[in-house]
Amino acid sequence: MKLVTFQLGDRQALGAVAGEEVVDLQAAYAASAGDDAAAERIPSTMTALIAGLEPSWQAAEQALAHGTPSYPLADVKLLAPLLPPIILNSGQNYWDHRDEKPPVEQHDPEFFLKAPLGVIGPGDDVILDPVVTSKLDYEVELAVVIGKPGRHIPKERALEHVFGYTVANDVTARDRQAVPHPEGGFEYRLGPGKNFDTCAPIGPWIVTRDEIADPQDLALRTLVNGELRQSNSTAKMIWDVATLVSFFSDFYTLQPGVLIETGTPGGTAWSTDPEIGGQAYEREDVTRGGYLRPGDVVRVEVDGIGSLENPVVAQGEASGVVDRKTKEAVG
Repeated sequence: MKLVTFQLGDRQALGAVAGEEVVDLQAAYAASAGDDAAAERIPSTMTALIAGLEPSWQAAEQALAHGTPSYPLADVKLLAPLLPPIILNSGQNYWDHRDEKPPVEQHDPEFFLKAPLGVIGPGDDVILDPVVTSKLDYEVELAVVIGKPGRHIPKERALEHVFGYTVANDVTARDRQAVPHPEGGFEYRLGPGKNFDTCAPIGPWIVTRDEIADPQDLALRTLVNGELRQSNSTAKMIWDVATLVSFFSDFYTLQPGVLIETGTPGGTAWSTDPEIGGQAYEREDVTRGGYLRPGDVVRVEVDGIGSLENPVVAQGEASGVVDRKTKEAVG
């Protein structure tokens, strides 16, 4: 299934994509079940649906099979498919990205957090705020949505805890992340470098785990204004999805809806910036472009899942993002 959060007029709801249509899951389940239990079996938010485990997931399948009511995909506004309680990130997970940045000794997966405050959805504006950064960068990533809770999960059982996958753009303020040290080298500050408004585009939907035969066999790429900047495969990850799920579960009891971003390949704008340690290398199939500027359009893609496109705008020129977080908080 491809699961979405959508808006049609004033209505926000969960849906499933069927061809060029979006099935309204709560309304379709109510129609198929012939009772008033829809709100209990199909909650109003994606995180609650995921937390409902098999009963809610089976209800969603039943609603999709019923098929109505539905709306043309072109007529609805797709929002970020979920608002995760937290985003767990593993950086430096592709060798070619390690090669384009200052060397760091790293023998375990890199571990940093992103707050859900930065989450935006398809088509929403990525804001270039000069107070935050002058070096705004893109990072295509496969994102993993946790389904079943667990702690100290063995690697061989880790994929059983995955609900599905989506596409992420780990937007980064490079001049906040890599700061030259007075005595030489660079100090890494992943907190401010990775956390600010609109830093976490995700979407356009969640593809459930059963639809992805092998998460380590997915091509991924970034295009800026149609120009190919990143191109690689999840097969080239240093630590695979199962390893990352197991690794993070040693620190946290992973809860339904937690999002794990699995790292980006080489081709970031950082590689063109020797001022903060960038180290370009030659590849004929991609363009070594600079940082993002207002007017740019960033498209990140993961084969088998979909593509996520966001325009870049200057601070004060954003068209406005639907405040799902507030609406979810009040009910």
